Amino acid sequence: MNVLVLNCGSSSLKYRLLAMPAARELAGGEAQRVGSRTAKPARIFHHVGGVKTVHAAVMPSHAAAFDEVLKLLAQTGAPPPAALGHRLVHGGARFSSPVAVDAGVLRALQAIQHLAPIHNPPATALLAACHARYPGLPQVAVFGTAYHATIPDYARTYALPAALTARLGIRKYGFHGTSHQYVVAEAARFLNRPLDRFCAVSCHLGSGGASLCAVVNGRSVDNTMGYSPLQGLVMSTRCGDLDPGLALRLLADQLGNAGAVGKLLNTGSGVLGLSGLSADIRDVLASLERANGRDARLHTAAQVYLWRIRKYLGAYLAVVGRSDAVIFTDTIGETLPAVRAVVCADMAYFGVCLDPARNQPTPPLPCDVAAADSAVRVLVVATNEELAIARCTFEVLSPGAPGRQAASQAEAA
Repeated sequence: MNVLVLNCGSSSLKYRLLAMPAARELAGGEAQRVGSRTAKPARIFHHVGGVKTVHAAVMPSHAAAFDEVLKLLAQTGAPPPAALGHRLVHGGARFSSPVAVDAGVLRALQAIQHLAPIHNPPATALLAACHARYPGLPQVAVFGTAYHATIPDYARTYALPAALTARLGIRKYGFHGTSHQYVVAEAARFLNRPLDRFCAVSCHLGSGGASLCAVVNGRSVDNTMGYSPLQGLVMSTRCGDLDPGLALRLLADQLGNAGAVGKLLNTGSGVLGLSGLSADIRDVLASLERANGRDARLHTAAQVYLWRIRKYLGAYLAVVGRSDAVIFTDTIGETLPAVRAVVCADMAYFGVCLDPARNQPTPPLPCDVAAADSAVRVLVVATNEELAIARCTFEVLSPGAPGRQAASQAEAA
């Protein structure tokens, strides 16, 4: 089965065509500047058979971008997809596993768009457009919150009036679940441990979003993100943990303009707000090194970023108890040995000891960069959300799969 994985951004559409179950990549790319007209033209960066090309296209919507991608696949000799796998950031309380999409699922997804107002609306709109234009093409929605459905009540419940949280659906949902689930399974395989007895802390450190996940017996028991992706670590432009009283102060300062405060916390804070230089911690660390550590603002930005990760790593190692591994993944986790070194420094009391020689430079992934006598292994594992989504899609659409019945459950709900 050829599965086309679609990952909607607010103004982009990433795609990969994979032959399943062999997981062989047939084509892929990214449509950029989707939506409103910008100073530069909309383009699709496409690759197939090792050949990379760039194509101009008119893409006023994600549906139009998808049409252009299908044309491009045909023009470049890639086979047509037999199914579509969509990345959905938020599944709310209703969707705790991947699901085959039908009219009922679409209505349910449209009803929870407000839970992820930046990410879910374009993805849901694309689902609806594909359903209308290509009704014979099976679709599966894969949710970034699904892996965290196993977080226990005491860890996902906010200390607010119970009637209020029930009415508004307020709880910790957790995010980056597709990535965490994938690298945890890969880590267990790498260490030759049964997944259902594998315990770890997974550190998804991206150049944009970032989160840690506490894993016990292969299942998520906590995630640093919460009701929204704002909670937890310092990210590229998101603030992470914040005193609620400070949020109220910001609302007063903005005369009750929740939109302005939300924009500040989501797009003007984090590494960008701290450094004033860049939203990418790689830029901050490189500039700080060039300044021999003498730029006070950049030094503070780096310290705050790293301190938050270390604090949560210690907390989650305590939550997990007997831990098999600490896993680093995604752009920062995979490529910056210095970040791994600082985060794991002085963690011997948790059984975590990094080997500087193994950690620098990073060998081919996956790899173990822990010292030989470290009780807890420190792994660097490349994430592959597109492959994870393709696997979910293939499994759901296989004859007799539970996901085939799950779609009709949403219709009845």
